[in-house]
Amino acid sequence: MDIAKRFQQNPLLKPSDLKPGIQGMEITCLLNPGVFRYQGKTWLLLRVAERPAQQEGVISFPVYDPDGHIKVLSFDKNDPQLDASDPRVIGYKGKNYLTTMSYLRLVSSEDGIHFKEESEFPPIFGEGELESFGIEDCRVATTADGYFLTFTEVSPVGVGVGLMHTTDWKNFTRHGMIFPPPHNKDCALFEEKINGRYYALHRPSSPELGGNYIWLAQSPDRLHWGKHTCIATTREGSWDCARVGAGAAPIRTDAGWLEIYHGADYNHRYCLGALLLDLNDPSRVLARSVEPIMEPIAPYEQTGFFGNVVFTNGHLVEGDTIKMYYGASDEVICGAEFSIAEILESLK
Repeated sequence: MDIAKRFQQNPLLKPSDLKPGIQGMEITCLLNPGVFRYQGKTWLLLRVAERPAQQEGVISFPVYDPDGHIKVLSFDKNDPQLDASDPRVIGYKGKNYLTTMSYLRLVSSEDGIHFKEESEFPPIFGEGELESFGIEDCRVATTADGYFLTFTEVSPVGVGVGLMHTTDWKNFTRHGMIFPPPHNKDCALFEEKINGRYYALHRPSSPELGGNYIWLAQSPDRLHWGKHTCIATTREGSWDCARVGAGAAPIRTDAGWLEIYHGADYNHRYCLGALLLDLNDPSRVLARSVEPIMEPIAPYEQTGFFGNVVFTNGHLVEGDTIKMYYGASDEVICGAEFSIAEILESLK
C-alpha cells in the first residue's frame, strides 16, 4: 500500500549535480538528507559519499589518518583475502572498511524542488578518531534553542551517534558521541520536551541476542541518556523482518507522536512505515503499519548504487502535509508528500 505522492521532478539531485568536495575524489552517491527551514528557504543537509576514480582490477577508498589527513587505500580485487561482495563495505584480513567516505553538505531551495549550494555555508567533515571513516545520515531537530544534528560516526572501532548544535549553520558546537557502539545509529530527537524531559529514538544493534530494533531514551540535557526502552522490533515474515530504524523527528499530532521509520527485509529491500506513540509516554506504541506506506516502486528507487531502497531522515510539516525528502537506491535525492490524516487512517 504505497500512499506516497512522489514529486514529478524526481530525482531532485544526483551525484553529477555537485562537484566533489574532497580533492582527487568523485561523488559516488547522494544520500538521505536532514531537512530544515532557515532564512525563509528549504535546506537539505546531504550525506555526500566520495571515493577515488576506480581503476580496473583495483578497489580504492579514502580514510582519515591519525593526523586527520585523507589517504587512499587500494586493494587488488583478485586478492583471496578481500571480500567485496557488498558495494558499501569491504572486508580485508579481518578488518572492515567503507568503500566511500561520507560528509555533510548544505543545499538550499526557494521552492523545495530546485536546490543549489551557497558558498558561505561550508561542508561538515568528520573530525577525530571516532569519525575516521566519515559521518553519515544526519537528522536535524529544529528546536526553540537552535538546530540539533544527530548523525552516525563511523570508524574502525565502531559505529555510534554524534551530536552537534548550531544556530547559524556556520558555527557548530560538537558534543561528541552520545550513543556509543556496538553499532548505534538512526537517532532522531523529539523537537520538544515531554514532561520536562528530552527524548530520542535510536537503533542499537544486538544480533547475537536481539536484533536491529528501535529504542527510546530520555535525557535531562540531550547529552546524557538513560531509561532506554525498546519500542519496535523486526517482524518475521513481514516487509520489516531484517531491520528497522527511525526516520526524522517524530511529528506531534492530536492522535500521538507520528514517526515514519524504515524497515528492510532479508533481501535488503527498504520500505517506509509508521509508528504512533503516546503523546505523554512515547514508550507506549499505539499503532504500527502492517503494510508499508512507501515502497521502492519507481525506477530510480529500484536501480542505483544499492537498489530497491527508499530511506528518509528528513521532512517538513505544513498543516496536514508531510513534505518528505529521501534517498533512493543509495544514489539520488527525491521528494514525496504524505497526508498525515491518510497515514493515521492506514494505522487503524
